[in-house]
Amino acid sequence: MTIQEAQKQVDNWIKKYGVRYFNELTNMALLTEEVGELARIIARKHGEQSFKENESDTSMADELADILWVLICLANQSGINLTDAFEKNIIKKTNRDNKRHLENEKITPNDRRKKLL
Repeated sequence: MTIQEAQKQVDNWIKKYGVRYFNELTNMALLTEEVGELARIIARKHGEQSFKENESDTSMADELADILWVLICLANQSGINLTDAFEKNIIKKTNRDNKRHLENEKITPNDRRKKLL
């Protein structure tokens, strides 16, 4: 599925089952909530916290999909074509950061940096 197809599918679902989009402020709050749910899972799976006794091992994939859903809703209701926006974002990051990470001693060992440059 392309990003454009995902945007259309979400829009169709909203029109058929959701009545209307929640307003942008509500969707921003929902996005924050979903990111918090993902953070909880990551803290327990990869961090130092453990799952509580009554807490299930919730799916990261499901939480990421929830985040994507709300992002698509915000894009749709704001008239943003995410494919175009994402392509422009890759160009921006490439122009801005094309050497930044390769030259970062904290993440790239010195011998590898020399080979890449």
